[in-house]
Amino acid sequence: MATAHLDVNELKKQALQHFTKEFGDNATLCACAPGRVNLIGEHTDYNEGFVLPMALPLITVIVGKANNTKTCKIISMNTCAGAQNTAEFECINRQSIKPGEPKWANYIKGTIVNFPKDVSAFNAVIVSTVPAGGGLSSSAALEVATYTFLECLTGHVPAKLEDKALACQRAEHDFAGVPCGIMDQFISALALEGHALLLDCRDLATKHIPIKGFDNHVFLITNSNTPHKLSSSTYRQRRDCCHEATKLLGKKSLREAAISDLEVLKSKNANEEIIKRARHVISEIQRTIDAASSLENNDFVRFGQLMNESHNSLRDDYEVSSEELDCLVSIARSVDGVLGTRLTGAGFGGCTVTLLKKDAVDNVIKQIKEKYAGTPSFYIAKPSSGARRLEL
Repeated sequence: MATAHLDVNELKKQALQHFTKEFGDNATLCACAPGRVNLIGEHTDYNEGFVLPMALPLITVIVGKANNTKTCKIISMNTCAGAQNTAEFECINRQSIKPGEPKWANYIKGTIVNFPKDVSAFNAVIVSTVPAGGGLSSSAALEVATYTFLECLTGHVPAKLEDKALACQRAEHDFAGVPCGIMDQFISALALEGHALLLDCRDLATKHIPIKGFDNHVFLITNSNTPHKLSSSTYRQRRDCCHEATKLLGKKSLREAAISDLEVLKSKNANEEIIKRARHVISEIQRTIDAASSLENNDFVRFGQLMNESHNSLRDDYEVSSEELDCLVSIARSVDGVLGTRLTGAGFGGCTVTLLKKDAVDNVIKQIKEKYAGTPSFYIAKPSSGARRLEL
């Protein structure tokens, strides 16, 4: 069966107990932020396209309090075996905070540095159910949870939630050295329960898309438990192809292109790789728009078809799937009650997301366990809430 989620209260209780044990005191502040799954819209973000993520019931919780010293001490309960689970650093002057070891603490340090107010030193404990390295955005959940905790600590509330997301994105760029897009932080900060979020990556406009009629359907996330193998050079090659296609078409981005422009690329002797990459992006942008409309019309069958088309395009045209992801997709598609399934995230490992009828879940999990060579993990997900303060 799928992994049971610790609910937010159980996770909070666990963090509070650990805080008391470690610091001999009671935490006074608590905040959480969710991981996310992108339902459709892959590799469209850096092409000024659309993405359609939803927040997960998988969350990161931070509990803590000001400690009246100059040093922050933070304990993570989710580090890998043998990894350093405690981070300490001075917090007198934000500008003096620098990246370092342990690496997980850099997401926290970067968020403190990009927070709009000075922060007093604090003790904190972090607990998370968002799996690291699974493509469900554990890093954004940590950043946005930290930012929300700092709001509790300082009393500062951003004028716009978008500002919070952008500050967390800068933290990841500057302190973790990851040139991520904006989707992960946006959905973690802005999510509404029962909704997906249509994000326009050109102007950052957002629209909450209600997911109704979910009494009989769920999303099943299957973690292949094969780490992402998308190297920076592989990623850059695909971005470069998109940039080259844009240049040949004389457009600002592939957002402005249409499928008919593929003939223009052929007429300009663009190589097959550039044409394939452009075809994926142009068609995926349109699929994402169509998928949002399908949800608004409560048309799960059409949404599932679009998910299948998205995976095929990522596999054949963008070539970012993997043997493991294709296997998971193939098995799921063979089961009655599955409406659609696709890889989610950058590709080459991580997770698939499957839209299916509730009564098909057990059978899908059974079939995957029997036929998939790896050791998968499963999470049943409904669209969940974004970052928030939790009362103690």
